[in-house]
Amino acid sequence: MSLLYNEILQLFQFHPGWKLLRADSAPLIISFLNKAFIEPNVRAIPQSDLISKLEDTLYDLRQSETEESYPRSASAYLEDWAHDSKGWLRKFYPETTDEPQFDLTPATEKVIGWLESLSGRAFIGTESRLMTIFEILRQMVLGAETDEATRIEALEAEKAQIDKQIEAIRNGDVPVLDQTALRERFMQFSTMSNDLRGDFRAVEENFRKLDLQVREKIALWDGRKGDLLQEIFGERDVITDSDQGRSFKAFWDFLMSPSSQEEFSELLEKIFSMDCIRLSQPDSRLKRIHFDWLEAGEKTQRTVASLSQQLRRYLDNQAYLENKRIMSILDSISQGALHVKHNMPKSAPFMTLDKIVPDIQLIMERPLFKPTTQIDLTSFIPEAQEEEFDSGALFNQIYIDKTELEANIRKELQTVSQLTLSALIDKYPLRRGLAELICYISIASEHQLTVFDEEGEELICWEEGEGRMRKASLPRIIFNRS
Repeated sequence: MSLLYNEILQLFQFHPGWKLLRADSAPLIISFLNKAFIEPNVRAIPQSDLISKLEDTLYDLRQSETEESYPRSASAYLEDWAHDSKGWLRKFYPETTDEPQFDLTPATEKVIGWLESLSGRAFIGTESRLMTIFEILRQMVLGAETDEATRIEALEAEKAQIDKQIEAIRNGDVPVLDQTALRERFMQFSTMSNDLRGDFRAVEENFRKLDLQVREKIALWDGRKGDLLQEIFGERDVITDSDQGRSFKAFWDFLMSPSSQEEFSELLEKIFSMDCIRLSQPDSRLKRIHFDWLEAGEKTQRTVASLSQQLRRYLDNQAYLENKRIMSILDSISQGALHVKHNMPKSAPFMTLDKIVPDIQLIMERPLFKPTTQIDLTSFIPEAQEEEFDSGALFNQIYIDKTELEANIRKELQTVSQLTLSALIDKYPLRRGLAELICYISIASEHQLTVFDEEGEELICWEEGEGRMRKASLPRIIFNRS
């Protein structure tokens, strides 16, 4: 994509990333935001916590330089960085608290990533990237091919190549990647993983921009409400069916698969156990990069859900205002009618009708006769027979200890950051049957960090009395550690 002079001039004057690079205190801003947000992979920080961290940073800088180097307070700096004229931080108020929180904007994250790429690298790999490019091109060509014979021919060639490799390994020829190739591929994995983690802020920002556009359209709309709703929901479908929306949904479905998470964790364990990778001192955060993706994706999902709820409330308020206006018009009509009642006009007719339409009821429109149902009642009540029965069933009530179930969840989340309900029940089988399962679902609905994956499904099994097995199919429930 070629950049024209006017486009570059617009970026130079208005883009937040370019403004950040031109700022006098850019080293302070970039180093602090990188340390506060990027390194620990934090998406939102309360105002009090961020002020405390910035005050510590300013104190160290004033000790090493001069008191006049950074004369403003930490809160003043944060307010300035979050102002619309800067756009380096996003200040917002969560629904659960009155304290504002701060998060990086996508432009700031791009600047930090670009500066990291400027640092010289001792080793620059090209082979793995070239192979990745070739593999992407093959997938595009094969995926777009509609001729069955061509696709079968390509798959047969791939199968022959795999059979050849298997035969070579059986004959003792086992090709192994050398340390240079392993380090090169690991560097590419690290770069792509961090880029993917940073893409979530841009996706979330796009959803917020869409919501802002819809609100502006509602405020300026002067047509029918039905047309407005059709256009709003049409735009919601556009963002969902867009390339970005479909790609994010496919990524989220793959990441939410327990088998994918397990396989990814096993691959990372094997990679980090290699001597050449361990000696290069890789970033330890890469061991749990897929959990970072999961947290960032969940944050994006929650943001979209919150925007939808806010839009619903906004539309409800608009409907309330319209109803209020209608009632005001009806009241004014009633007041006018009462005024005319006591001052009837005498010189001219008060009301005229163009024509009188008779109310015609045809015979065939009347319902057919239907006789009432006679209920035979008897007043005879048989006397109760004195029979022996087991009264113990009246006292065998089921009691579910909710505290014990919550303790089971907390105990398992001490070792893992994420746990499905089916895995929890495998560890702690249901002793009270369906009642205990419902109690687990109730606990999940009370915790904000619990995810109900409607796309996935899990089967819960338990055993009741006399060896009878029961099964229940429900959406996948995932407990997350806070």
